[in-house]
Amino acid sequence: MKEKQGWIYLHVEGGARERGFQHGYLLATKIKESLRTTRATWEYESGVAWDTLVKQAITMFVPNIDTEDLDELRGITEGYEAAGDSSSVEEMIAYNGIIELQSYWWPEQKKKLDVASPDPRKDGCSSFIATGSMTKDGTIVLGHNTMTDYVGADCYVIIDIVPEKGHRMLMQTSPGWIHSGTDFFITNAGLVGSETTIGDFKGFDEQGIPEFVRMRRAAQDASTIDEWCEIMKKGNNGGYANAWLIGDVNTNEIARLELGLKYVGMERTKDGFFVGSNVAENAKILRLETEEHETDIRQSSVARRVRWKQLMQQYKGKITAELAQQFEADHYDSYLHKTALGWRNLCAHGDEDSLDTQLPFEPGGTVDAKVVDARMAKAMSFDARWGSGCGKAFDAKAFLERHPQFDWQEGLLKSRASYPWVQFTAGER
Repeated sequence: MKEKQGWIYLHVEGGARERGFQHGYLLATKIKESLRTTRATWEYESGVAWDTLVKQAITMFVPNIDTEDLDELRGITEGYEAAGDSSSVEEMIAYNGIIELQSYWWPEQKKKLDVASPDPRKDGCSSFIATGSMTKDGTIVLGHNTMTDYVGADCYVIIDIVPEKGHRMLMQTSPGWIHSGTDFFITNAGLVGSETTIGDFKGFDEQGIPEFVRMRRAAQDASTIDEWCEIMKKGNNGGYANAWLIGDVNTNEIARLELGLKYVGMERTKDGFFVGSNVAENAKILRLETEEHETDIRQSSVARRVRWKQLMQQYKGKITAELAQQFEADHYDSYLHKTALGWRNLCAHGDEDSLDTQLPFEPGGTVDAKVVDARMAKAMSFDARWGSGCGKAFDAKAFLERHPQFDWQEGLLKSRASYPWVQFTAGER
């Protein structure tokens, strides 16, 4: 384990329980802090006790977690406790499933309970994948950044996992998670991937396999795009409904899998691009499973969708990993037709946005940026930047002084420095 420009690089290997123990022990202090902020945010935003959510997670998730993933979660818990802290495998399961619980299960429960509190923002992340005539060398280039609330921005871990069975993975994650969450990964099968959330999505199946289980199994077990997509589709519960951008650097084929609950969209090509900005492209998912207004350019998702297409057209035949870094730092607002910091940027700054249609000055936005091309993927490496894609720092104390309406985040909201781009490679010392 080592720290590197705001990130933590962690290598684990062996059987499921063994590598879980390594993870839990080495990242114990980080897991403790992430659990604290997750509990506090859940209870503030829902009004429901954390222990109640943990009990629900056990009832809903445990029957659908495979033995290997469950053993790794047990190992993380055992390592965490060996380092001197107290938790339970049940809490680790709820913590791993918090995105599905908070943003998909709870909104459905509120309808049944006639609760009127607002749902969490589901617009998040910007990504593209290109190949063939779109890129300078004709091979794959993938870029992704994570857009989220700043309190929940604990996705600063780059984990290198060498399992006894399956493929080696290098992926971004949060302390204590067996999956990625931000869903940026490469594997030694030659697969690269990212996702963007399908915005304004409705629906959740409590009997299905959780997304955090399917994502991990797909990353570890799949050798091809087809295998990867089949694992993600099997038992789909609609939780964390995403548009997945997947590439195979062995064939230079790319695909976009849009996974709703009832409907699935699948596109693939060896010459072209796919983008993700939280707008469903599949008509059935868009019309029958979301409430998205895909032409309302005041919305972050729509403005970013327009911007992605502009950049793809402008740089066709020139796209490289270096250009991808510039895309991830882009501040052009397609609604205002000018550079202006806010939620409508590919490099989003919600804390600067006085015009946001959901919540002005919300402390959220882009918290990282990552890019990979075929050459890097074959070497099991990628470039990453912690913090905003443009490198702009965030001062939590100064923000709360300017915007006291968010004073509940005192002690939870953290500052972020300005960090440079760095490269991570599997097997680092």
